[in-house]
Amino acid sequence: MSQAVPGKETIEAAHQLIAPYIHHTPVLTSQFLDEQSGAQLFFKCENLQKVGAFKARGGLNAMLSLPSEQLTNGVTTHSSGNHAQAIAFAAAKVGAKAYIVMPENSPRVKISAVESYGAEITFCVNTPEARQTAVDEIITRTGSAFIHPFNNYEVIAGQATAAKELMEQAGEPLDLLIAPVGGGGLLSGTALAAHYFSPETKVYAGEPEGAADAVLSFRSDKIEKAPYVKTIADGLLTYLGDKTFPIIKQHVSDIWLVSDEEIIAAMRYLWERMKLVVEPSGAVALAAVLKNRELVKGRRVGIILTGGNVDLGRLPF
Repeated sequence: MSQAVPGKETIEAAHQLIAPYIHHTPVLTSQFLDEQSGAQLFFKCENLQKVGAFKARGGLNAMLSLPSEQLTNGVTTHSSGNHAQAIAFAAAKVGAKAYIVMPENSPRVKISAVESYGAEITFCVNTPEARQTAVDEIITRTGSAFIHPFNNYEVIAGQATAAKELMEQAGEPLDLLIAPVGGGGLLSGTALAAHYFSPETKVYAGEPEGAADAVLSFRSDKIEKAPYVKTIADGLLTYLGDKTFPIIKQHVSDIWLVSDEEIIAAMRYLWERMKLVVEPSGAVALAAVLKNRELVKGRRVGIILTGGNVDLGRLPF
């Protein structure tokens, strides 16, 4: 496993490695949302990615980067859903066994998807400590290789390919690039991609008020936990890792907080106006843009719509 922050060549190699397995997702625009924001918006539709989320990129890159002898005992990870699906999907592609630890309150749609890829699920209470304990037990029992959901340089390099594609597809350089932040795998990858492939592009993050750890870490210069956790954006509940945080601190301009009401309004716009099925976590970047109109006005703005794995029986509108 790589011990170094991914370089430009590493991200290019990751892109080549995963290209045969992923969708080259479209970049869409919306006249309505351009008018709402006062900016020119370019939406990278990772909700249309394999497994319904950008996580397929990092999961595949990490899996395909493992030496074959490490795959013989399978792989394990912990995730509330999208990374779980990515690892289960990637393991099925390479013929490895996947052991997935999921919180017992994970969305049913995500649990069903993980099962459909043939992974073995272990449920735990939804705390980072319980997740890690369950993973450690599986590794002791099976000898499987652990792929962290975000604090892993192969995962970060894989996630960086979404922003790399977006910048290529947008044509002219983007002024701003916005991604949501949970553990920071996507955000750190996005920040590195902008740094290497479009240095003039500034990177910002959207974060739910109900899981505001990254913004605290960003201000205090050390990894913080959120003062409280209560948000509809179930994919963004984790705090930053020791690999993701330094990259974010160095290359991200700012982190914008949004309320659940703002997330739901953005999600509704995406469903109604763009006909895109996007989950709450996936709408956070758009919510952040709409909240900060004065900062994006007249700019070319890339937005990563991270996923579309919604429990249709529990829509917030």
